[in-house]
Amino acid sequence: MRQLHMNVVETKFMAPSRRAILVGAGAVLASATRAVAQPEPASTVTNPPRDFRPDASPTTYFTDPDVITIDPSFERYIVPNSAIRRLWTGGLWAEGPAWNGLGRFLIWSDIPNDRQMRWLEEDGHVSVFRSHSSNSNGNTFDRQGRQISCEHITRRVVRYELDGSATILADSFDGKPFNSPNDVEQHADGSYWFTDPPYGGLLYEGLPDEAGGPSNPQGRLNPRLGQPAGLRTSQRALPSALYRIDPTGRIDQVLTDAQVPNPNGLCFSPDHKTLYLSSTGKGPGDTGPGGKGEIYAFDVGTGAILSNQRRFSDCVVDGVKCSPDGMRVDVDGNVWSASNAGRAVGYNGVTVWNPQSKLIGRIRLPEVCGNLTFGGPKRNRLFMTASQSLYAVYVNTQGAGPA
Repeated sequence: MRQLHMNVVETKFMAPSRRAILVGAGAVLASATRAVAQPEPASTVTNPPRDFRPDASPTTYFTDPDVITIDPSFERYIVPNSAIRRLWTGGLWAEGPAWNGLGRFLIWSDIPNDRQMRWLEEDGHVSVFRSHSSNSNGNTFDRQGRQISCEHITRRVVRYELDGSATILADSFDGKPFNSPNDVEQHADGSYWFTDPPYGGLLYEGLPDEAGGPSNPQGRLNPRLGQPAGLRTSQRALPSALYRIDPTGRIDQVLTDAQVPNPNGLCFSPDHKTLYLSSTGKGPGDTGPGGKGEIYAFDVGTGAILSNQRRFSDCVVDGVKCSPDGMRVDVDGNVWSASNAGRAVGYNGVTVWNPQSKLIGRIRLPEVCGNLTFGGPKRNRLFMTASQSLYAVYVNTQGAGPA
């Protein structure tokens, strides 16, 4: 964000002439006029810059300036004197936050660092929760308290059982390996729903294809570098898709790129009768148009049946594309979506939409937000994984699901 500064410059030679002063003043005035004519969007980049560190000076005297009401209905969800706090920084791409109610801790994925992190509620301690996580992305805790993780490198969905063992829930469909399971959510009927776009084919976040595959067409990349012996590598063989794992173990392909290009984040309405699904941009090796950065809604039927597809939001705010990623729903049915506006500073963070798809509020963060979840002992604290950091703010509502 451009800012206007008037600096006092010392000189060793002589005081500036009156003409020089007038010329300099005219330049400053012209610059100020241009700034008024072309205002920048509101931003977390302020003068002086806001400091999000835990020991920083206070920034909130009634409501946080970066929690923004778009529609008056959002006021009821704002907690006075609750400030956005940066709880941790130091990741390479933070994703997949999930709250454990029994342990009172948050876990999330630091994908390129191949680890899962944990934040403890009682003292804010952060430590490595699981090292060598197979570049895990999305996580959730199911209604039995078991952690479910989507893994990029192994192209599978796993469940960590209460006794410490791990169960592979899904690693292939129709005899073909998945692309890179991305986000996962449990339905009230006990099934697990997960998305499978191609983003794990990025060298930074997972494994490229074997030579000739979409993410490694010239075969110049070696997917085995840095990996343990015996790791299965392959070429992309399936379209991007949404899947459902039935409680019996059966896996159904619910929809593919033909309905929603590159399905990514997902969540259910409080009554589990509506599925919200974000569609994001091109993945490695994609030759089609890719997703448009929109949120879609579907009616959920019995089993793996979806119907009545409609665009819930194009995620354009003030003319800026706030591309969605991970999403969660609160008990009133509002959709809280991560916002990736790229270099449009001031639009990264969170967008909040009511069930009628009206934008009612925003939360601005100084980094791109990839995912979020409700947590805390009362499930009224919004945790946001944003690029390199973890942020949180209290809200006057509760998340509709356990994680």
